[in-house]
Amino acid sequence: MIAFTTMACCCFLNGIFAQGDATLPYKADYSASFKMGNPDYAKKVLEMWKDYDDNQFTRHDYFSDTVVVHLSDGSVTKGKAKNIEGVSKWRGAMASAKSTIHAWVPLYSEDTKDNLVCIWGTEVDTYADGKKETKGLHEVWWFNKDGKITMIRQWETKQLPQ
Repeated sequence: MIAFTTMACCCFLNGIFAQGDATLPYKADYSASFKMGNPDYAKKVLEMWKDYDDNQFTRHDYFSDTVVVHLSDGSVTKGKAKNIEGVSKWRGAMASAKSTIHAWVPLYSEDTKDNLVCIWGTEVDTYADGKKETKGLHEVWWFNKDGKITMIRQWETKQLPQ
């Protein structure tokens, strides 16, 4: 799994640097010009993942008031209060959550002037009845000029129990 994630990261980063090539079969509709971004934003994302594991959502105040979260099930939640309420309810149904981080990269889009962080990891959730669920996650977190999180997009893959 780690080898696959590392390979995916390398392919992703290779794609970042190769998108200026006119022979590519697609044109990026968001951005094709990235450089390494602010590592402070990556730290904020890692702290938010840790807050999730620890069930401590008010430990850090990193969300903008208008944050929009696109979850892997297709649902979209708008606003800081609604997102904190939703994640608190979801995480509150679990006895524990344990994340393993495979990789992260802070990026800056020269086209859109956006700061964002991509992160890959595995989450193991244990519910009150003892049932465990393991999933692979890829998320992209966007930041505004004030360093607040404005949007999160999440993709998930179910993993077989080990």
